[in-house]
Amino acid sequence: MQLSRRDFATLAASVATAVASSGLDAANDSAPDDSVSADWIDAHVHVWHPDTTKYPISDRFRKSDMQPASFTAEELFMHCRPVGVKRVVLIQMSFYEFDHRYMNEVIAAHPGVFSGIAIVDPHSDQLEERMQELASQGSRGFRLHSHGAANTWVNDPGMAKLWRIAAEKNLAACPLIDPPELDAVAHLCERFPDTTVVIDHFARVGISGEIKPNELNRLCSLAKYPKVHVKTSAFYALGEKAPPYDDLADMIRRVLDAFGPERLMWASDCPYQVQGSHTYAAAIGLILDRLDFLSPGDKQWLLRGTAEKVFFG
Repeated sequence: MQLSRRDFATLAASVATAVASSGLDAANDSAPDDSVSADWIDAHVHVWHPDTTKYPISDRFRKSDMQPASFTAEELFMHCRPVGVKRVVLIQMSFYEFDHRYMNEVIAAHPGVFSGIAIVDPHSDQLEERMQELASQGSRGFRLHSHGAANTWVNDPGMAKLWRIAAEKNLAACPLIDPPELDAVAHLCERFPDTTVVIDHFARVGISGEIKPNELNRLCSLAKYPKVHVKTSAFYALGEKAPPYDDLADMIRRVLDAFGPERLMWASDCPYQVQGSHTYAAAIGLILDRLDFLSPGDKQWLLRGTAEKVFFG
């Protein structure tokens, strides 16, 4: 889905407003550097190619599971480039499981534009070698999809090995989990305090349609671990699930107060964010325009600085 002319105009004005505000004292706003520009980073995007002969999908999936049927890097650029998003963190798509061919080709074809988050089997005998290989191809993190079973990670030797290797090689563990599983992440943070952790989509607080205080409290309790970061992302799937997503403001303020802007990163979760009534414009516009408690420096961290530090440093 392409941005409408109205969306283009709205986002162009949003970016201009953010740039114009850069005359404020960036140092007092905890900005990651002294320059403010629309050099934003989207910290969570999936891409896939419709040619399943060249890029075969796992036997666990059918081609009909690929919805939309195509979301290539070129299709992504149509959404992100007009609004100042110049770099992107790609998340290996589950359709491909451990076959990173397409993601790695995209990273290689656009030097400096993409970083990756890969998927590995934590129980593989070649875990360390595979993590190192993927890191050499542009991945800076590893996705941990719990499938509702993150509590088994606590006593899993393979998971412990992955977290240890990630810490040693300055790579990130990136859990996709639900609120009841946050205790397992806390346990691993206790055991491996040097491992960088990036939690996807607010740990899906609000996915039921209601942002429950006890779930948000559990997420914010992880702020005591200095290496834990949170993606403020997937707005289309949380709370009221309707643009302009103003109902998520209180949750964003709460995680901002708990973690600080330097441990939050914005992401779209494309292509899911650009389906139906949801647009890329609305996703980035919530951070750029609609949250009056975000300073220009806060916006720099959320829209660039944190993801740059973790995935492009």
